[in-house]
Amino acid sequence: MRIITLIISFIIITSCNTSEKDSDKTVDFTTIFEKSKGTETPTYPEVIAYYQKLSNVYSEIQIREIGMTDSGNPLHIAMLNPDKQFDFEKIRQSKRILLINNGIHPGESDGIDATMLLFRDIVQGTISAPKNTVLVTIPVYNIGGALNRNSGTRTNQNGPKAYGFRGNARNYDLNRDFIKNDTKNAQAFAEIFHIVQPDVFIDNHVSNGADYQYTLTHLFTQHNKLNGKLGNYLHNEMQPQLEASLTSKKWDITPYVNVWGTTPDKGWTQFMDSPRYSTGYTTLWNTLGMMVETHMLKPYKLRVEGTYELMKSMIDITEKDSEKIKTLRKQAFANMQKRNTYPVNWKIDTTQTTKINFKGYEGEYINSNITGAKRLKYFKDKPYDKEVIYKNYFTPTTKIDVPEAYVIPQGWWNVVEKLSLNKINYQTIEKDSTITVEVYHIDDYKSRKTPYEGHYLHYSTSVKKSIEQVFLKKGDVIVPTDQKGFRYLIETLEPEAPDSFFNWNFFDTILQQKEGFSPYVWEDKAMKLLDNDKELYTKFIQKKKDTVFANNWYSQLDWIHKQSDNYEKAHMKYPVYRILK
Repeated sequence: MRIITLIISFIIITSCNTSEKDSDKTVDFTTIFEKSKGTETPTYPEVIAYYQKLSNVYSEIQIREIGMTDSGNPLHIAMLNPDKQFDFEKIRQSKRILLINNGIHPGESDGIDATMLLFRDIVQGTISAPKNTVLVTIPVYNIGGALNRNSGTRTNQNGPKAYGFRGNARNYDLNRDFIKNDTKNAQAFAEIFHIVQPDVFIDNHVSNGADYQYTLTHLFTQHNKLNGKLGNYLHNEMQPQLEASLTSKKWDITPYVNVWGTTPDKGWTQFMDSPRYSTGYTTLWNTLGMMVETHMLKPYKLRVEGTYELMKSMIDITEKDSEKIKTLRKQAFANMQKRNTYPVNWKIDTTQTTKINFKGYEGEYINSNITGAKRLKYFKDKPYDKEVIYKNYFTPTTKIDVPEAYVIPQGWWNVVEKLSLNKINYQTIEKDSTITVEVYHIDDYKSRKTPYEGHYLHYSTSVKKSIEQVFLKKGDVIVPTDQKGFRYLIETLEPEAPDSFFNWNFFDTILQQKEGFSPYVWEDKAMKLLDNDKELYTKFIQKKKDTVFANNWYSQLDWIHKQSDNYEKAHMKYPVYRILK
């Protein structure tokens, strides 16, 4: 009886295994994009279900939840490794990691469909599996926007039939949130990024702004900002290889056409991706980043196919240059620690430009039948191929001296939390102490007049410096610059940097004076102060030579107040201190 039971059990198990394998062979992995002949894109639940189905059938693929989004849904990553190893610490010992971000603007769904096809075709053997590269994708980053599905908001775009909305569940544009981390999406991305630690990063988009013949444009992170040999590799090797690879496959590509309201026939300037943007953020850790920008007026099917081919080419480049990329990134991290200065603001370098052959359409300004004003119209029956100037070299305008460390009082816990989110190392002071530091006072700044992504962003910020002794309390934080997050620290903690925490309004409370004076009280005290301080009196008389100042009695009293011990020391004093080398 026992032998019969074992035989029956063996038959059942064998039958189940055989049945499972047979069912695997019958699983339909045709995408909605393919079924619709390139006119439709799947919903968010359909995208995740597709990757889960791939993962169930093919052990080379794994899908994982990491972090939460503003929509209330978790963020996913899908990983493809022919070695079936999904421990990133082990992966990076021998392979490069390519991270693909999709659906940051869900109406720009080209990358969502192209990456689904790419993962499927690799595991099914339609295209060769990479040997030196592991692929990781965020299938849909802006889940809230993807769930807000419609067919009209992409006014300038040629398909698909229905798509998601640009704003996330809280109406944030997520491609402005990588530094400020206002959204749970951005916080989850930071978690993913520091787990994955990609060597190469691709963010898939659709462009707007001008008309031309290309389906594909590329937007590499600005090479001067990336700096050194790694920047040179990006500019002189990776980008030309990508262009040559796509040209050989009959896919013309040009740099992102950064033109708005005019025609590109006279050339344009490269887009400078500061750290608020995805590639500006990922580059802070020496990741080779690029955005794909397909052209919105081209048919959806063509755009998806072009994105697919571009990602295949980037995989091939990463495969071929695997060891070079590893070496250059390692050198870049090592060289950062040796820097004594760091550029925080840039301008176009007028001494260097690049000439490119550009395939456009003639454009003219004609009379509008609606407004009667002049309007721009492109004529597709008048194509051209001409040489234009591409301004893709930048030079620093502001450099700061790199400190040995920053000091952040514990009251600014919101800033410390962002450092922790980005895996920044810091030490907590164990006892009260007094130290000598460099202190910034905000000298000047401008602010946007209208809201921008939940903030009134500052710009053109300048500071005054002084050496002071400051009292630090137990629990305050010291952040050394000698770490992998070096560039992140500089870009966020130096007020003059365009995407600094100061410019993003994290320190706005220091800009408002909390204590003041009543003129009828201060008038008498001010008189005594001037009588007892001849040097101050002389400065005051000199100041009154300014007629505007001389004709404003309140400004005069306020000026004297600001020279006195009554004036609060916190006003305009930037609360992050610098320990100099």
